Amino acid sequence: MGNGIDIKHGVGDTKLDIKCEHQSGILYVVPAEASWVCNPDHIYAHAIAGFLRELVSLEDSKVRELMQRWGLYYRSRPVDD
Repeated sequence: MGNGIDIKHGVGDTKLDIKCEHQSGILYVVPAEASWVCNPDHIYAHAIAGFLRELVSLEDSKVRELMQRWGLYYRSRPVDD
């Protein structure tokens, strides 16, 4: 885990093991209503990008403040054909 994020594909899920010397956690990604369209090998990218797109589109000041607190910014971009 040289870069702090280790992606582990399991049976029916993907685990993102996220770790540094100050924080540690696992983000689980499983098939869901909004992710059925995506290839199982890339479902975690589809789910995270879609979640962040929808979260940012809420234009909620609390979400914006929390993201800024952690230095997180998200911008959707066109999908390559």
